[in-house]
Amino acid sequence: MNLFTELRTLVIAELGAMTEAGTLPPGLDFTSVAVEPPRDPAHGDMATNAAMVLAKPAGLAPRAIAEALAARLANDPRIASAEVAGPGFLNLRLNAGVWQGLVRAVLTAGLDYGRSDIGAGSKVNIEFVSANPTGPMHVGHVRGAVVGDALSNLLAFAGWNVTREYYINDGGAQVNVLARSAFERYREANGLEPEIAEGLYPGDYLIPVGEALKAKYGPSLLDQPESVWLDDVREFATEQMMAMIREDLASLGVRMDVYSSEKALYGTGEIEAAIAELRKAGLIYEGVLEPPKGKTPEDWEPREQTLFRSTAHGDDVDRPVMKSDGSWTYFAPDIAYHYNKVKRGFDQLIDIFGADHGGYVKRMKAAVSALSQGRVPLDIKLIQLVKLFKNGEPFKMSKRAGTFVTLRDVVEEVGADVTRFVMLTRKNDMALDFDFDKVMEQSKDNPVFYVQYANARINSVLRKAREAGVAVDDATLAGADLSKLDHAAELALVAKLAEWPRLVEIAARGNEPHRVAFYLYELASDLHGLWNRGNDEVSLRFVQEDAGITQAKIALARSVGVVICAGLAILGVTPVEEMR
Repeated sequence: MNLFTELRTLVIAELGAMTEAGTLPPGLDFTSVAVEPPRDPAHGDMATNAAMVLAKPAGLAPRAIAEALAARLANDPRIASAEVAGPGFLNLRLNAGVWQGLVRAVLTAGLDYGRSDIGAGSKVNIEFVSANPTGPMHVGHVRGAVVGDALSNLLAFAGWNVTREYYINDGGAQVNVLARSAFERYREANGLEPEIAEGLYPGDYLIPVGEALKAKYGPSLLDQPESVWLDDVREFATEQMMAMIREDLASLGVRMDVYSSEKALYGTGEIEAAIAELRKAGLIYEGVLEPPKGKTPEDWEPREQTLFRSTAHGDDVDRPVMKSDGSWTYFAPDIAYHYNKVKRGFDQLIDIFGADHGGYVKRMKAAVSALSQGRVPLDIKLIQLVKLFKNGEPFKMSKRAGTFVTLRDVVEEVGADVTRFVMLTRKNDMALDFDFDKVMEQSKDNPVFYVQYANARINSVLRKAREAGVAVDDATLAGADLSKLDHAAELALVAKLAEWPRLVEIAARGNEPHRVAFYLYELASDLHGLWNRGNDEVSLRFVQEDAGITQAKIALARSVGVVICAGLAILGVTPVEEMR
């Protein structure tokens, strides 16, 4: 049940009737007509811009359209009043019965309230995390993992067919560094002093890898040249690191549907096929790029290279795909990987990258546009940095990792639920401060606590009612006499619940899961506000002497709890039923 959609349907129907009656000229496009919450709640429950967007194409004054539309809408039993404001905005107030019916609808639908079909089963691939398999995941990966997983949940809730994917960067020089670093720990496991030279990975996390190598090979590799052991050690260490990464993700409640390997693209013809497809479209040529201004990128050479004409698809400059020595640039396998996703039949691609990959956005969008003939959109979300604080000071690096704070450090300190919620309290492209002390304090300033406390309060009311012998199962509450919910403060809380389906659709269309966290905080604030008013106004308390009134009020509280739980499920956070 989406009240905003229902009222928009009503508005469009009345505009159609006005066209038939000759009040409006034929052929008007109603696509931009919206029904949404007014900026000031004092102005009404909903507002429509119909008169404002139709005035110019209709050749009529917006206020004249608004007044005619208001007269028609006032005849609908759901509309208490339709008032024209300013130059032609139309504010609507709904009858109390509409809000009371919405509480019943929430309780009947349960956690499916707000679920949408706007995705229409469209196949979307969301690639996220994709950390180099060279060690445990750090706090920057945490935020990307949470955003990607919550976005996956959100789009699935809104009707998309979602595939979560991790791209294993196991084809570059970094995995050779991993192999050499693991070999030093292998030497250590065999009683020799490791030589952790500059450029190798110093973290203690490679000690178990060295011991596992010893268990597999004994001392047989010690006297062998690198050319003998490098490939085997690289593959072994990469598998060990990916097992660690999977465990890290599991500790955060993140699962992947697909793991794709960069290494699998080499020697299989995948890269060549992607470049051939671009060449067939006339987008590959031999040329020399102009020297860049400022910092020189790693893929620029002052000599002829094989270039992708990415400027034909919105990029600033053309991009090299092959170096002058015949080797592929870093961009080439990324093109092939995304071509693979296009060929797998996805209707939409979403990549979640660290902020340091900002330079890749336009070139990747250009590549996908070219390879899909513009059919498959690619949205790239950049994840800004997370700064950790504890006791007012920057949080120190992890000894286990050697150079950074790991995902596991954060989860073990505050728990997966707190970690996930906090990571969504800022939009992905804004930096985020993660203060270990503040995220655990019990105050309104801590959104994690504030939302969980609202749910705990609702459950405490349910327990109290049960102890008083009042039936509070959802079916009974849905059948209660909800006309007893007639106080303005109660109806205002229901109005907030009405925004949930609309919020889901807006967040899903914009690929913005943080909107769910923001909404939950606002909903929790409204619940706490009503609760606190009950301290002074006895009639607003959820448990009353009259069992019928109690059931109606608890139906409202429970419907808030349903939406909180549905929202937390999208965020991947477990609701708390009792605060300790």
